[in-house]
Amino acid sequence: MTQAQEWAATLGKSQPTGAPLQAEIDRLRKKTIMPLDQVSRLHTWLDSKRKSRQSCRVVGESRTGKSVACEAYFYRNKPQQEVGKKPTVPIVYIQPPQKCGAKDLFKEIIEFLKHRATKGTISDFRGRAMEILRACEVEMLIIDEADRLKPETFADVRDIYDKMAISVVLVGTDRLDAVIKCDEQVYNRFRACHRFGKLSGEDFKKTVALWEQQVLKLPVASNLTSKEMLRIITMGTEGYIGRMDEILREAAILSLSAGHKKVDKKILEEVAREYK
Repeated sequence: MTQAQEWAATLGKSQPTGAPLQAEIDRLRKKTIMPLDQVSRLHTWLDSKRKSRQSCRVVGESRTGKSVACEAYFYRNKPQQEVGKKPTVPIVYIQPPQKCGAKDLFKEIIEFLKHRATKGTISDFRGRAMEILRACEVEMLIIDEADRLKPETFADVRDIYDKMAISVVLVGTDRLDAVIKCDEQVYNRFRACHRFGKLSGEDFKKTVALWEQQVLKLPVASNLTSKEMLRIITMGTEGYIGRMDEILREAAILSLSAGHKKVDKKILEEVAREYK
């Protein structure tokens, strides 16, 4: 018997989670998009760029929630289809693979628009993507994690904007700025920038309250905006909404698993400490 098997035998079998608790855990794991002020401000800004067909970029640190906010913009402007007509897709939202070349980029666009990517050269893929973008009457192309694009692929992104007259939005961290500033022609087309930052002060407090009421929804109020609880959450998240979401969901799941009906302060501290 190996040491790992000995430890397993000593500790015994893991106990299965009861059905009611498992249902709550499954609920707390589900993705939720909340109506945050900074998300509304971004969507208003994207509306203006879309109407004027101007290209731009959305930049912010990792875990600030910018990807979810941009994806939510797509869901607010879903494709429409009338009987007997081709679908109209106002917004295309893609996340390209690592080290994305031109062929991969056009493949992502084609497949997002529910068409099959044909085999062939980069030129074949480019022509097919342009044709489908036009047929679907696309108004805005959002490229998330745009710093994954190879430097030479930005020339094709620039061509989509120039030839299709649609708004192209590049989304990424400050690494994206460093890449596009190396090519003056690309940078000049994507100068307009929206900074998506961390939460602080009253905005942070309001967001925590919103999460407690509409995401966690535990049987008893956890008073997460009280001075002490808010201090713990701030310590672990540093204002990053992605971290806040992870910490609060995990603390809620662990608290329920321990038999509590609200987020337990000691459990919250333990979870938050892991993020320091």
